[in-house]
Amino acid sequence: MTETIKFDLDADGIALLTIDVPGVTMNVITPEFQRDLTALIEKIAADEAIKGAVITSGKATGFVAGADLKGMSGAFGGAGAGGGGGRSRAAAMFEAVSTLNRIFRRLETCGKPFAAAINGLAMGGGLELCLACHYRVVADNPKLQLGLPEVLVGLLPGAGGTQRLPRLAGVQAALMYLVQGKSMSPAEAKGMNVVHEVAPADELVARAKAWVKANPKAVQPWDVKGFRFPGGVGGMNPNFAQTFIGGNGMITKETLGNYNAPRAIMSAVFEGTPLPMDKALRIESKYFTKLALDPQAMNMVRSLFVSKQAAEKGARRPKGVEKSPTRKLAMLGAGMMGAGIAYVSAKAGIEVVLLDRDLAAAEKGKDYSRKLVEKAVKRGSLSQDKAEAMLALIKTTDKYEDLAGCDLVIEAVFEDRGLKADVTKKTQAVLGADTIFGSNTSTLPITGLAEAWDKPENFIGIHFFSPVDKMPLVEIIMGKKTGDAALAKALDYVAQIKKTPIVVNDSRGFYTSRCFGTYVTEGYIMAGEGINPALIDNCGRQAGMPVGPLAVGDEVSIDLSYKVKKQTAADLGDAYKPTPGDKVVDRMYELGRFGRKTAKGFYEYPADGGRKFLWPGIAEEFGRLPDDEQPTPAEVKKRLIFRQLVECARCYEEGVLVTPEDGDLGAIFGWGFAPFTGGPLSHMDTLGIANVVRELDALAQKYGERFAPPKLLRDMAAAGETFYSRAAKKAA
Repeated sequence: MTETIKFDLDADGIALLTIDVPGVTMNVITPEFQRDLTALIEKIAADEAIKGAVITSGKATGFVAGADLKGMSGAFGGAGAGGGGGRSRAAAMFEAVSTLNRIFRRLETCGKPFAAAINGLAMGGGLELCLACHYRVVADNPKLQLGLPEVLVGLLPGAGGTQRLPRLAGVQAALMYLVQGKSMSPAEAKGMNVVHEVAPADELVARAKAWVKANPKAVQPWDVKGFRFPGGVGGMNPNFAQTFIGGNGMITKETLGNYNAPRAIMSAVFEGTPLPMDKALRIESKYFTKLALDPQAMNMVRSLFVSKQAAEKGARRPKGVEKSPTRKLAMLGAGMMGAGIAYVSAKAGIEVVLLDRDLAAAEKGKDYSRKLVEKAVKRGSLSQDKAEAMLALIKTTDKYEDLAGCDLVIEAVFEDRGLKADVTKKTQAVLGADTIFGSNTSTLPITGLAEAWDKPENFIGIHFFSPVDKMPLVEIIMGKKTGDAALAKALDYVAQIKKTPIVVNDSRGFYTSRCFGTYVTEGYIMAGEGINPALIDNCGRQAGMPVGPLAVGDEVSIDLSYKVKKQTAADLGDAYKPTPGDKVVDRMYELGRFGRKTAKGFYEYPADGGRKFLWPGIAEEFGRLPDDEQPTPAEVKKRLIFRQLVECARCYEEGVLVTPEDGDLGAIFGWGFAPFTGGPLSHMDTLGIANVVRELDALAQKYGERFAPPKLLRDMAAAGETFYSRAAKKAA
């Protein structure tokens, strides 16, 4: 009996292996699956009555999604105990990661034909299983995806993907998918020779069986003497050499040398493709082992896959609170954020009442949805009927009484405490304080805003990021009196619109805005010190941030930085501590250089749509250090990254952050903190907390107390703790 694969033998002697891993919604490759597949391969190979086999899925959700990364994640990264028997950790890891390669290699060389009837999504190890089969027929469904996305979590395809895909599609075409983690449609897969046939879903198994019956002596093309790669391989082949010369240049340009996996994939393909398959697979396993032993892969898998999935499945949702999906949303404010929230809500099938100061403003907000829907219709990804139905869900108004019947409110008006209080009270007059009220504020403390709602336990922060339709994160902020019902409602809503939530406690700027702001402000400070602005922004990108601090300041808008600073100073009074960046913001505001929206900020934005360039007047306004006094790129990068790290640590110490998972997710998906690190808390763990404290002490001595490490970091360094070990100990 096999636990994960159902075995059926028909009258022609063809076995049907139906994958149905129990306890999961999508098939994944688990140790039990590997055990069962091994047993069935040997059964098929040994039994003369079995002529061959067809492999398919028993789940409607897809074929196989790949390896169970959640189960594997604990085995990745860093130094640790060996594998026993005197073996090194590397040797033990190599043995473990080679297992699936051995199973798939046995499948394709066992002497019996295997065909894959791909009736749904096949990703990672799932597609690699298909590639090991002698014949592949896939359902004719343009939405079905086939791909090897391991590079996106810091790994490479470790079950033959780096060797079989180039042998089928050619090296250049294969590398485009391997190093980018791109998916292909059935039609694309057929065009690349990745599958042999595209067929109606209800004919897959029959066609696969027919092929098996007609090909009793199937052999993989790479196991036939004289096999030639599409396009050729080898150091003396001009196309092969040019592919790797150009490919390495493209990878360096795109990753700035920060990501290990693309380079490892290039090496595995370069070294493995000229070799026989068995030796090539050992090359692949070698590079997979190297990646798996580096903390980068562990951090990326944990944050980008395990923690992200857990958050989306409700890891922070309070237990015992009944599900409360949103049926009708009151959206207060139809500006950029409100318009975006209305769009993603309607897209999820939620009725939206979009309110603004007048009907023209509300209609302008709805125009945002109209434009996105029109684009989707033109692309063919949305039918006209569905587009019209979606737009019909958004009702525009300037009358508060039209909010009647809404079961969730989200406010996204201008960042002014008085204005927010006014719209809050007017909404309560219609809906009552039993309705859950969410504020999309990015800086103002939720506890203070909740004073305008009679039941502060029903008031919560629901902070989106711009543009709402593209940014995956939503930051949920708990005020001091926010209750479980409000948290559950907010998380249920975020799940409906298919975003990734984090949950943090109240603070000025909360977590994301507060920590992201330090990156921008440190860039302003350096500009004020006379550091070359090109050096500042280039180093920001080289450190792993998506955009330099001056460029992102222009995008966010410098006048917003000015207004937030003024509001903060007014709220805190004598407790406000100005930064050296304040004078830079003040001067830019005086000059009317607000950023992209005014076509002038730290950058100039040509009216003809030409490429932006740094404003030459920066040196005149703030001075410029001589070339021989400019800091090194390493020093600039350190300032930009460690200023964020210390603020994240302060948020954890103050209880704004409750879990390191939320800290890492919020940083990567909220403001783009270097994904290759796994997030700021993972990054500090990897650097070593004691090393982080030493670096911060040196920076604080040189640049000021904003870099001073909090007591928490000193205590952790003394105890030899990490953020994740500390959290695990607390949870135990």
